[in-house]
Amino acid sequence: MSGAGTSATVRELASRVGSALVATARNGLRRFVHQWRASLGFRVVIVTMLLGVLVLSAVGTYLYGSIAQGLVDGRQRIAADDSLRDANAAQKYFDFNDKVATQALLTQGGTDLVNNYRRDTGNEIRYVVLSRLETNSLPLVIGPIESGSVGLRYVPEELRSAVAREPDRQHLQVTTIGEGASEISAVVVGQKITLPVAGDYGLYFIYPMYREREIINSIGQTFLFGGIALILLVGAIAFVVTRLVADPVRRAALVAERFADGNLNERMRAKGEDDLARLGNSFNAMAASIQQQIAQLENLSRVQQRFVSDVSHELRTPLTTIRMAADLIYDSRRDFEPTVARSSELMYHELDRFESLLTDLLEISRFDAGAAVLEIEATDLRACVERAVDAHRTLAARKGTRLLVSDAPDPVIADMDSRRIERVLRNLLSNAIEHGEGRPVEITLGANDSAVAVTVRDHGVGLRPGEAALVFTRFWRADPARARTTGGTGLGLAIALEDARLHAGRLEAWGSLGQGSCFRLTLPRQADATITTSPLPLSPLTSRAAVAALAGSAGSAGSTGAAGGWNGVSSSGATGGSASVGSSDPVASTAPTRPGGSDGALP
Repeated sequence: MSGAGTSATVRELASRVGSALVATARNGLRRFVHQWRASLGFRVVIVTMLLGVLVLSAVGTYLYGSIAQGLVDGRQRIAADDSLRDANAAQKYFDFNDKVATQALLTQGGTDLVNNYRRDTGNEIRYVVLSRLETNSLPLVIGPIESGSVGLRYVPEELRSAVAREPDRQHLQVTTIGEGASEISAVVVGQKITLPVAGDYGLYFIYPMYREREIINSIGQTFLFGGIALILLVGAIAFVVTRLVADPVRRAALVAERFADGNLNERMRAKGEDDLARLGNSFNAMAASIQQQIAQLENLSRVQQRFVSDVSHELRTPLTTIRMAADLIYDSRRDFEPTVARSSELMYHELDRFESLLTDLLEISRFDAGAAVLEIEATDLRACVERAVDAHRTLAARKGTRLLVSDAPDPVIADMDSRRIERVLRNLLSNAIEHGEGRPVEITLGANDSAVAVTVRDHGVGLRPGEAALVFTRFWRADPARARTTGGTGLGLAIALEDARLHAGRLEAWGSLGQGSCFRLTLPRQADATITTSPLPLSPLTSRAAVAALAGSAGSAGSTGAAGGWNGVSSSGATGGSASVGSSDPVASTAPTRPGGSDGALP
């Protein structure tokens, strides 16, 4: 049990250590990626160092190989000359020595010769091997004779065969010999010598390349440390050069950000005549030009606002006089000829539209001047919807449009200026009736923890792609050739948008050609709150699902006898459907029944 517990503890500790290492690696990689994306200087330094590593690796590899090959070639030349001289001397020794007539004397002479030619001090280490050639068929055999631990087994078989096949020339080969636990390259030189009474033998000189290895290792270390130092130096140079270029660019970015935030007096410091100085001068010239143009536009805007305000106020007095005269003429139209009577009616109605236009212009001028103020109080949005729908009942009946109201089961309370919100709803309703082609208009209310909302959906001509962002433009019309029948001024949606913004709310539009359009007004529940999400969808596809859900919850509340409706609206809340209350009344609802409600029509 103790062993099992210890093993489990070790595994748990290893798992924790592995998890910590993985987390550290991930954090390091994340910081590297962030630094790579955020810093131009960091990218330049890293790329420069990587390129430097590649270039130095290629150059160093080439130089290292060339130096190594040069050392090996030099060692081969020295070994060939040295071994040729000693081989000739050995041949003379056997030719002119009379103490090699017997096998014993020949063996002793060969051993003395091999030991005499061996070198084992300093950097000039050499081993010597005397071995019988494979082509020698004489019966007297000696050896092989070796001068140390490096013997015949390190002489390649190919070299021995080459010496036997071509005895008249010197043969050379580079091989690897083992010395203790390590291995080292060596040059092996072989040449034939003839022994008295013993025939042809191969004399082999083995030259381990200790000195060459030390030189190569020293050169490799020099390349390594020199390359690292050079890479760091290149990185430092790249960092300094990048700072020289990036710092002015960074300062330019800060100046541009402050300039974009509205500090129009911000300018770059430009010194010298280089590219960065030209950039600074160009930026300063551009900033000065923009500042001048903005000042001109602000002055023009102030003049325009003052002109609209003054004209609107100045027109009030003559308009009042004209209104009094027009009312008098209109009231007496029955005493006029038919043509004059019709003219009085046209003048009366167009004067109404002119008065509305003047009122809207005054309101727009207040928004432009920043003089619009709110009269905030906690209000049930359902009451505003009720009054707006009631105000458009006659217009909807004349257009043959049904107004379908999907009421929320609970009060939809929010801090608002009810007069302005009701004006927004009136504008949305009149716009929906105007473009609804006589099809039903759906009004849906909703609320969540942070906001309340109402959508007005029509099924008329709809909007083309890109027009949803233009509907709030002053005097904009989707189809200029379309006749206006409701007497609008072209400023209603622009004023509605300003009213929504004044409440820190949102007014959004959606439309599709041939599918109608939908406008959504979203307001915060409290005046100082922030809207997180709208309680109602803007797209009609998800809007249908929301309406069904609201109708279902309303039906559930109605079946339990809850009193959640508002002023006189009744419907088939128990079933959750939407129904029209008679063909003569254009208003229908999916709201639950309120105790004491009437026959289902809005009053």
